[in-house]
Amino acid sequence: MDNLTHSLVGAVLGQLGLKTKTGLAMPTLIIAANLPDIDAACATYGIESLSMRRGITHGPIALLLLPLVLWAVMLVFDRWQDRRGKRPANRLPIHRGWLLALAYVGCLSHPALDWLNNYGIRLFEPFSHRWFYGDTLFIIDLWIWIALGLSVWLSLRRERREIANWQRPAWIGLVAVCAYIFANGLITGAAEKMASDALRASGKGDALVVASPPPLAFWKRDIFWRTADRYGSASFIPGFGGKVDISGAPTGMDDSRLGTWVKADPAARAFLFWARMPVADVDGDAIILSDQRFTHPLSRKNFTIRVTAPETASYPE
Repeated sequence: MDNLTHSLVGAVLGQLGLKTKTGLAMPTLIIAANLPDIDAACATYGIESLSMRRGITHGPIALLLLPLVLWAVMLVFDRWQDRRGKRPANRLPIHRGWLLALAYVGCLSHPALDWLNNYGIRLFEPFSHRWFYGDTLFIIDLWIWIALGLSVWLSLRRERREIANWQRPAWIGLVAVCAYIFANGLITGAAEKMASDALRASGKGDALVVASPPPLAFWKRDIFWRTADRYGSASFIPGFGGKVDISGAPTGMDDSRLGTWVKADPAARAFLFWARMPVADVDGDAIILSDQRFTHPLSRKNFTIRVTAPETASYPE
């Protein structure tokens, strides 16, 4: 998910009452909720960063060590402020045990959210390179922003006014978001079943089917399917059913030139390592690699790579 969502989750966890357990609880929760995304620095590598994101910093080793690092930094920061006489007088004392626990809670919330969309996450990196996909939420969800943002604001407002049980709006917001996620999971399941049944009836029972929620219209699903050599799409709306393009089109991934060209192109190798549903289109003397999941004009340019023949390429005519 996007970093605003991760930050709001950290904030709502604090407003549940966790921020009363120790000093620096709220900043620890918010920073920890974003911490695995330190791998965003690899974006400087361009398209090759696709194979680096949501990997090692989202895996078990990082999720064990990153909260410890943040915990140590927070302890040092608190002592530094105390020595300089700049520690806020109204800040709670540091409880080391609670501070460490909150660092883990915030950090673990990150992969839990990232798993929910169809971009993917390598949950067991470096022990396994396998990608996992939840296909439940769009990567940026306005409705979650609204629900979490409103619940945090209302909770803070009640707290400033010294209203009893100021945590209640945060609890309501968190429960509402969990129910929203669950409902979206049910919609995805129904959409994928509908498409799978239709494809199976047409003799494509081995097709991979992926249902993707579009931006804003969370109740709809854009569906992508593929077999070994063809790919197509479908749509689904709960209560109205859906329509499946049974015929599809060639994926182009059987192009005999690809093996040689990709082997000589690090960016292409990285792209195919990340791609879940790759498609190859011929463009003159080049091959354009894309992914079915990201074909919208606004996102396609960020998930497309042009592959050309290396100088020493040798492939069948």
